[in-house]
Amino acid sequence: MSEAQTSGFIAHLVELRNRLVRALLSVLVIFIALVYFANDIYAFVAAPLLDHLPENSQMIATDVTAPFFTPFKLTMFVSLFAAIPFILHQVWSFVAPGLYKHEKRMLVPVLLSSVLLFYGGIAFCYFVVLPIVLGFFTGIGPEVMTLTPDISSYLGFALKLFFAFGVAFEIPVAIMLLCWSGATSTESLKQKRPYIVVGAFVVAMFLTPPDVLSQTLLALPMLLLFELGLIMAAFYSAKPSQEEKQ
Repeated sequence: MSEAQTSGFIAHLVELRNRLVRALLSVLVIFIALVYFANDIYAFVAAPLLDHLPENSQMIATDVTAPFFTPFKLTMFVSLFAAIPFILHQVWSFVAPGLYKHEKRMLVPVLLSSVLLFYGGIAFCYFVVLPIVLGFFTGIGPEVMTLTPDISSYLGFALKLFFAFGVAFEIPVAIMLLCWSGATSTESLKQKRPYIVVGAFVVAMFLTPPDVLSQTLLALPMLLLFELGLIMAAFYSAKPSQEEKQ
Protein backbone atom coordinates (compact mmCIF):
# COMPACT_ATOMS: atom_id res chain seq x y z
CA MET A 1 0.00 0.00 0.00
CA SER A 2 1.41 3.37 -1.02
CA GLU A 3 1.90 6.29 1.35
CA ALA A 4 -1.03 8.17 -0.20
CA GLN A 5 -3.32 5.17 0.19
CA THR A 6 -2.20 4.72 3.80
CA SER A 7 -2.83 8.35 4.68
CA GLY A 8 -6.23 8.21 2.97
CA PHE A 9 -7.16 5.07 4.90
CA ILE A 10 -6.13 6.66 8.19
CA ALA A 11 -8.14 9.77 7.34
CA HIS A 12 -11.22 7.62 6.77
CA LEU A 13 -10.68 5.88 10.11
CA VAL A 14 -10.36 9.23 11.87
CA GLU A 15 -13.55 10.49 10.23
CA LEU A 16 -15.36 7.27 11.17
CA ARG A 17 -14.24 7.68 14.78
CA ASN A 18 -15.45 11.28 14.83
CA ARG A 19 -18.84 10.28 13.39
CA LEU A 20 -19.22 7.53 15.99
CA VAL A 21 -18.31 9.91 18.80
CA ARG A 22 -20.87 12.44 17.59
CA ALA A 23 -23.54 9.76 17.39
CA LEU A 24 -22.79 8.58 20.92
CA LEU A 25 -22.75 12.16 22.18
CA SER A 26 -26.18 12.77 20.67
CA VAL A 27 -27.55 9.79 22.61
CA LEU A 28 -25.85 11.03 25.78
CA VAL A 29 -27.21 14.58 25.41
CA ILE A 30 -30.76 13.31 24.89
CA PHE A 31 -30.37 10.93 27.83
CA ILE A 32 -29.22 13.73 30.13
CA ALA A 33 -32.22 15.81 29.04
CA LEU A 34 -34.65 12.95 29.68
CA VAL A 35 -33.25 11.20 32.75
CA TYR A 36 -35.06 13.58 35.12
CA PHE A 37 -38.33 12.37 33.59
CA ALA A 38 -37.39 8.66 33.73
CA ASN A 39 -40.29 7.72 36.03
CA ASP A 40 -42.77 9.66 33.91
CA ILE A 41 -41.49 7.92 30.76
CA TYR A 42 -41.93 4.55 32.38
CA ALA A 43 -45.45 5.48 33.51
CA PHE A 44 -46.28 6.43 29.93
CA VAL A 45 -44.97 3.12 28.55
CA ALA A 46 -46.75 1.18 31.30
CA ALA A 47 -50.08 2.96 30.73
CA PRO A 48 -51.50 0.26 28.36
CA LEU A 49 -50.91 -2.34 31.08
CA LEU A 50 -52.15 -0.18 33.96
CA ASP A 51 -55.39 0.49 32.06
CA HIS A 52 -56.14 -3.24 32.05
CA LEU A 53 -55.12 -4.15 35.60
CA PRO A 54 -57.88 -4.96 38.10
CA GLU A 55 -58.95 -2.15 40.38
CA ASN A 56 -56.97 -3.30 43.41
CA SER A 57 -53.94 -4.53 41.49
CA GLN A 58 -50.66 -2.75 40.80
CA MET A 59 -47.20 -3.35 39.41
CA ILE A 60 -44.43 -4.61 41.68
CA ALA A 61 -40.64 -4.71 41.78
CA THR A 62 -39.11 -8.05 42.76
CA ASP A 63 -35.56 -6.66 42.75
CA VAL A 64 -34.38 -4.06 45.24
CA THR A 65 -32.66 -2.02 42.51
CA ALA A 66 -35.48 -2.35 39.95
CA PRO A 67 -37.34 0.88 40.89
CA PHE A 68 -34.21 2.84 39.94
CA PHE A 69 -32.62 0.84 37.13
CA THR A 70 -35.78 -0.07 35.20
CA PRO A 71 -36.84 3.52 34.37
CA PHE A 72 -33.14 4.31 33.86
CA LYS A 73 -32.83 1.50 31.31
CA LEU A 74 -35.99 2.57 29.52
CA THR A 75 -34.71 6.15 29.26
CA MET A 76 -31.51 4.88 27.65
CA PHE A 77 -33.53 3.08 24.96
CA VAL A 78 -35.76 6.11 24.43
CA SER A 79 -32.66 8.28 24.01
CA LEU A 80 -31.25 5.86 21.44
CA PHE A 81 -34.53 5.78 19.50
CA ALA A 82 -34.82 9.57 19.61
CA ALA A 83 -31.25 10.00 18.34
CA ILE A 84 -31.77 7.76 15.30
CA PRO A 85 -32.26 10.67 12.85
CA PHE A 86 -28.97 12.26 13.94
CA ILE A 87 -27.18 8.89 13.90
CA LEU A 88 -28.38 8.23 10.35
CA HIS A 89 -27.25 11.72 9.39
CA GLN A 90 -23.75 10.86 10.59
CA VAL A 91 -23.84 7.62 8.61
CA TRP A 92 -25.01 9.51 5.53
CA SER A 93 -22.30 12.17 5.91
CA PHE A 94 -19.66 9.43 6.08
CA VAL A 95 -20.77 7.39 3.06
CA ALA A 96 -22.17 10.15 0.82
CA PRO A 97 -18.82 11.26 -0.71
CA GLY A 98 -18.32 7.79 -2.20
CA LEU A 99 -21.77 7.46 -3.73
CA TYR A 100 -22.94 8.01 -7.28
CA LYS A 101 -25.39 10.80 -8.02
CA HIS A 102 -28.29 8.43 -8.57
CA GLU A 103 -27.42 6.62 -5.34
CA LYS A 104 -27.63 9.89 -3.42
CA ARG A 105 -30.98 10.71 -4.98
CA MET A 106 -32.21 7.26 -4.00
CA LEU A 107 -30.84 7.02 -0.47
CA VAL A 108 -32.06 10.37 0.86
CA PRO A 109 -35.76 9.45 0.65
CA VAL A 110 -34.91 5.91 1.79
CA LEU A 111 -33.26 7.21 4.97
CA LEU A 112 -36.16 9.55 5.69
CA SER A 113 -38.78 6.89 5.08
CA SER A 114 -36.89 4.32 7.15
CA VAL A 115 -36.90 6.66 10.16
CA LEU A 116 -40.59 7.44 9.76
CA LEU A 117 -41.47 3.76 9.31
CA PHE A 118 -39.46 2.76 12.38
CA TYR A 119 -41.24 5.34 14.52
CA GLY A 120 -44.52 4.34 12.91
CA GLY A 121 -43.96 0.72 13.90
CA ILE A 122 -43.31 1.69 17.51
CA ALA A 123 -46.41 3.92 17.56
CA PHE A 124 -48.54 1.15 16.03
CA CYS A 125 -47.29 -1.25 18.69
CA TYR A 126 -47.99 1.16 21.55
CA PHE A 127 -51.41 2.44 20.49
CA VAL A 128 -52.83 -0.67 18.78
CA VAL A 129 -50.98 -3.87 19.64
CA LEU A 130 -50.22 -3.44 23.33
CA PRO A 131 -53.80 -2.57 24.35
CA ILE A 132 -55.13 -5.61 22.45
CA VAL A 133 -52.49 -8.04 23.69
CA LEU A 134 -52.53 -6.82 27.30
CA GLY A 135 -56.31 -6.70 27.37
CA PHE A 136 -56.39 -10.30 26.22
CA PHE A 137 -53.82 -11.60 28.70
CA THR A 138 -55.13 -9.71 31.71
CA GLY A 139 -58.66 -10.89 31.01
CA ILE A 140 -58.20 -14.63 30.60
CA GLY A 141 -56.82 -15.48 34.05
CA PRO A 142 -58.89 -17.12 36.79
CA GLU A 143 -60.82 -14.81 39.10
CA VAL A 144 -58.97 -16.09 42.17
CA MET A 145 -55.69 -14.79 40.73
CA THR A 146 -54.44 -11.28 41.49
CA LEU A 147 -52.34 -9.90 38.65
CA THR A 148 -49.27 -7.99 39.88
CA PRO A 149 -46.80 -7.67 36.98
CA ASP A 150 -43.13 -7.04 37.65
CA ILE A 151 -41.88 -3.71 36.26
CA SER A 152 -38.69 -5.24 34.82
CA SER A 153 -40.52 -8.11 33.13
CA TYR A 154 -43.03 -5.74 31.57
CA LEU A 155 -40.26 -3.48 30.28
CA GLY A 156 -38.55 -6.43 28.60
CA PHE A 157 -41.87 -7.49 27.08
CA ALA A 158 -42.65 -3.98 25.78
CA LEU A 159 -39.16 -3.29 24.41
CA LYS A 160 -39.15 -6.59 22.55
CA LEU A 161 -42.44 -5.71 20.88
CA PHE A 162 -41.35 -2.13 20.11
CA PHE A 163 -38.17 -3.35 18.44
CA ALA A 164 -39.98 -6.11 16.54
CA PHE A 165 -42.59 -3.75 15.10
CA GLY A 166 -40.05 -1.00 14.41
CA VAL A 167 -37.90 -3.40 12.38
CA ALA A 168 -40.89 -5.05 10.69
CA PHE A 169 -42.13 -1.71 9.42
CA GLU A 170 -38.87 -1.37 7.45
CA ILE A 171 -40.04 -4.04 4.99
CA PRO A 172 -41.05 -1.55 2.23
CA VAL A 173 -37.62 0.07 2.38
CA ALA A 174 -35.88 -3.31 2.23
CA ILE A 175 -37.93 -4.35 -0.80
CA MET A 176 -37.21 -1.05 -2.56
CA LEU A 177 -33.47 -1.45 -2.01
CA LEU A 178 -33.46 -5.06 -3.18
CA CYS A 179 -35.36 -4.23 -6.37
CA TRP A 180 -33.35 -1.07 -7.03
CA SER A 181 -30.04 -2.91 -6.62
CA GLY A 182 -31.13 -5.62 -9.04
CA ALA A 183 -30.94 -8.37 -6.42
CA THR A 184 -34.56 -9.25 -7.15
CA SER A 185 -37.62 -7.88 -8.92
CA THR A 186 -41.25 -7.23 -8.09
CA GLU A 187 -42.30 -10.04 -10.43
CA SER A 188 -40.03 -12.50 -8.64
CA LEU A 189 -41.33 -11.42 -5.24
CA LYS A 190 -44.93 -11.78 -6.38
CA GLN A 191 -44.24 -15.34 -7.47
CA LYS A 192 -42.78 -16.09 -4.02
CA ARG A 193 -45.77 -14.59 -2.19
CA PRO A 194 -46.99 -17.93 -0.67
CA TYR A 195 -43.55 -18.55 0.83
CA ILE A 196 -43.37 -14.98 2.10
CA VAL A 197 -46.71 -15.40 3.89
CA VAL A 198 -45.36 -18.44 5.73
CA GLY A 199 -42.05 -16.66 6.35
CA ALA A 200 -43.84 -13.66 7.89
CA PHE A 201 -45.48 -15.86 10.52
CA VAL A 202 -42.19 -17.67 11.20
CA VAL A 203 -40.34 -14.37 11.68
CA ALA A 204 -43.15 -13.07 13.89
CA MET A 205 -42.84 -16.21 15.99
CA PHE A 206 -39.20 -15.41 16.76
CA LEU A 207 -39.65 -11.65 17.25
CA THR A 208 -42.67 -11.66 19.56
CA PRO A 209 -43.56 -13.36 22.85
CA PRO A 210 -44.71 -16.98 22.53
CA ASP A 211 -48.40 -16.33 21.92
CA VAL A 212 -50.47 -16.57 18.76
CA LEU A 213 -52.09 -13.16 19.21
CA SER A 214 -48.83 -11.18 19.25
CA GLN A 215 -47.47 -13.20 16.34
CA THR A 216 -50.58 -12.57 14.25
CA LEU A 217 -50.63 -8.85 15.07
CA LEU A 218 -47.06 -8.63 13.76
CA ALA A 219 -47.37 -10.98 10.78
CA LEU A 220 -50.43 -9.27 9.27
CA PRO A 221 -48.85 -5.77 9.16
CA MET A 222 -45.69 -7.36 7.73
CA LEU A 223 -47.71 -8.81 4.86
CA LEU A 224 -49.47 -5.48 4.24
CA LEU A 225 -46.11 -3.71 4.28
CA PHE A 226 -44.78 -6.30 1.85
CA GLU A 227 -47.55 -5.39 -0.58
CA LEU A 228 -46.82 -1.70 -0.04
CA GLY A 229 -43.15 -2.37 -0.74
CA LEU A 230 -44.05 -4.02 -4.05
CA ILE A 231 -46.02 -0.93 -5.06
CA MET A 232 -43.20 1.43 -4.08
CA ALA A 233 -40.52 -0.75 -5.70
CA ALA A 234 -42.34 -0.59 -9.03
CA PHE A 235 -41.17 3.02 -9.36
CA TYR A 236 -37.51 2.03 -9.09
CA SER A 237 -35.57 0.10 -11.68
CA ALA A 238 -32.19 -1.53 -11.29
CA LYS A 239 -29.46 1.05 -10.79
CA PRO A 240 -27.43 2.12 -13.83
CA SER A 241 -24.14 0.38 -14.23
CA GLN A 242 -22.19 3.49 -15.16
CA GLU A 243 -22.50 6.98 -13.84
CA GLU A 244 -20.04 9.65 -12.96
CA LYS A 245 -19.45 10.34 -9.30
CA GLN A 246 -20.25 13.76 -8.06
